[in-house]
Amino acid sequence: MEGIISFGNNRSYDDFKKQIPSSVLPLFDSIREFCFSLGENVVEDVRMHRVVFCKSMTFRWFADVEPQREGVIIKIQKNRKEPIQIIQVKKDQQISEFSQMLKVAFEEIH
Repeated sequence: MEGIISFGNNRSYDDFKKQIPSSVLPLFDSIREFCFSLGENVVEDVRMHRVVFCKSMTFRWFADVEPQREGVIIKIQKNRKEPIQIIQVKKDQQISEFSQMLKVAFEEIH
């Protein structure tokens, strides 16, 4: 799949999603799909406990997504000068409730 790269840990999303609670997996997958839909230059970095989405190989991340027991924590970065926004998303929330924040962060990150 295009857009997927690992920075040294060779961990795939298929391996990572085994540790996501089954009740949270649909939400996590929808966040992942939305991040990829933002542009062809979205890069995914699968880490030990979270997945980071970056804009191209410059590795300017705009979303850091970590599964929890009852939802997902998303750290959103628009640029390096503003503080990182942290939102807690419950497993029953819709992605439309926070998708605009992710889109703006993707567009503004350099």
